Amino acid sequence: MRTALSRLNDQAPAALYMLQRVLKSKTVIGAAGGLLASFVRLIRRTSSLKEDPPGVIQNNMPDHPLIIAMWHGQGLLLPFLRTRDDINVAIMVARHIDGDIVDATVARFGMTTIRGSGSGRSGKNKGGYAALRACMQALRNDTTVALTADIPPGPARKAGLGLVTLAKYSGRAIMPCAVVSSRYFKLNNWSGFTVNLPFSSMVIAGGEQIRVPRHATASELEAARKALEESLNEVTARAYKLSGTTERGGPAGETAREYGAMLRGYTLATRLLQPVAPLLLKYRQRHSKEEAGRTGERLGIPSIPRPEGPLVWFHAASVGETNAILHLIERLMQERPDLHVLLTTGTVTSARLARARLPDQAIHQYVALDTPDFMKRFYDHWRPGIALLTESEIWPNMIREARRRGIPLVQVNGRISPRSYRRWRKRAGIARPLFSSFDLVLAQSNRYAGHFERLGSRNVIAAGNLKMDAPALPVDMQVLAELRKAIAPRPVFLAASTHRGEEEIVAKAHLALKRDIPGLLTIIAPRHPDRGEAIRDLLKTHGLSCARRTDISAPSNAHDIYLADTIGELGLFYALAPVVFIGGSLVPHGGQNPVEAIMHDAAVISGPNIHNFKEAYNALLDANACVEVQNAEELAARALILLQDESTRKTLVSRGRQAVAAMSGALELTLEALAPFLPPRPPKRERRRAS
Repeated sequence: MRTALSRLNDQAPAALYMLQRVLKSKTVIGAAGGLLASFVRLIRRTSSLKEDPPGVIQNNMPDHPLIIAMWHGQGLLLPFLRTRDDINVAIMVARHIDGDIVDATVARFGMTTIRGSGSGRSGKNKGGYAALRACMQALRNDTTVALTADIPPGPARKAGLGLVTLAKYSGRAIMPCAVVSSRYFKLNNWSGFTVNLPFSSMVIAGGEQIRVPRHATASELEAARKALEESLNEVTARAYKLSGTTERGGPAGETAREYGAMLRGYTLATRLLQPVAPLLLKYRQRHSKEEAGRTGERLGIPSIPRPEGPLVWFHAASVGETNAILHLIERLMQERPDLHVLLTTGTVTSARLARARLPDQAIHQYVALDTPDFMKRFYDHWRPGIALLTESEIWPNMIREARRRGIPLVQVNGRISPRSYRRWRKRAGIARPLFSSFDLVLAQSNRYAGHFERLGSRNVIAAGNLKMDAPALPVDMQVLAELRKAIAPRPVFLAASTHRGEEEIVAKAHLALKRDIPGLLTIIAPRHPDRGEAIRDLLKTHGLSCARRTDISAPSNAHDIYLADTIGELGLFYALAPVVFIGGSLVPHGGQNPVEAIMHDAAVISGPNIHNFKEAYNALLDANACVEVQNAEELAARALILLQDESTRKTLVSRGRQAVAAMSGALELTLEALAPFLPPRPPKRERRRAS
């Protein structure tokens, strides 16, 4: 019996492979296309047809070739938009098997196809730019191009920038269209694809042409995208109304009944927990996790009045997110001095960093806890003109209150780790309405952009990582000179942003290094400085003499380790140390930002756990611009080489600088993309008065 089962298991993959080959064969695909074409013709023969406005297709023919736009879910009856045999029409379809069947179908209506990408950003066949070039070539060859404004995997009915970009570079007009029937059912897929049925009332509806200037700015492109989206929604609703029916539901997973219950449950639960919030804050304050005298801010009670005029609100969870957007805030305030900026954070350490580095005119507050009433108080007082949430800050009551008030929501420097992405995917009922609430998502990479899109975000741009554009961390030059004088001539090794478990690894590496570098001073800058006392006690168990910066301003020659347990001085220690181990990477945390060290001309060593900065580390490793180690022994061995061989160290630093320069540009892209969403500039007279 067991042998028979084993033989069957061995044969299963081969059988599956053969079945896949049969299904993908030209014969099967051609037959499927023929059946689908016959079904579409049956719908047309048995249905009445109305155009709105009358002659909508013929009236637009003088402007042929056109860019015909429609929603993905309404695409079954698209062949009927070709009303004349002398008009060439090409349809954009994906490269996978669905696209093969569509290609076989539309060929029977005298149409051709342009093959796009695979499956959104994550598809194996990333043909977006090639598809754009193919569409441009078709338009130049007097061929009208038909495309869906929303593309798999969604979200549905959110126009991307692809069509308006094509219109910009081709100079051709976009014609928004919808073809619907009164009898239909919907598939339970991302777009709620409509399967039209025979014996119906059919309607072809069209909107006003949309033209995009050849030299359109980012703001003008965004305005055109919004106009296209609004027009497609309008013509689709109009077509259904004229067909004598209403559209049932919408794209799969977007009805209020389906998703409202989970959000209402969250809102109710957080409202019930509001009375215990003061007790929670007192407990956190006793453990130094809340700042005395400012816990009212966490309840939505502001500690300072709101300034007059338009206000831009940035929210960053902690130190890393705050560091990422400080330069963006500075640039925004330089370019738009008419705006006030409010930055909220959630931790004591990020608040200290904000006080040290925010521009004088900017305001810092602790973010209110995510309950309905606390958030309502916050919004009532600050009345922001736009809300910019940093990296992966997704708070339901915060987002819902912004949407209720019509405040534009933008995700800046957005990232969703694979682990968080999987969690959100399991909670689609709450994820989709939240992620679809953002007017704009500026993601750190294509990978993160794809995560946002599949969770429901619509206007997503892979703008790059703002941390790549941040200037070098600030350094007090007088303090630097004093420390160098106190430490000289000792060589220095820095372990930066270490997490629990890494200090012991660094201690072992230090003991190994001391055998070859007797005077070595190792500086440990923990990611969470409040762990300073516990780290000192740990180091003592290894026989190491440790001085804390919170106790003394500089170490003596008797100290092995200098514990940098302060806030806002990491740049100082990067400037001191020629070789740096970046923490969070020898424990399963995901790593910390390596660019900050490179900007201070330090050679970077990292562990293997670097998924939080995967793109940055991949670029550095590909350029041989940093060193990866697995344990304390490798850390000591590689640090020894870099500390003793100046030529090797300088080469590593130079490569790092070049790699970082190649990754830069996110700041300018972010500012350009934000411009259409910011409060309008005041009239010139008021601007002069303000200055």
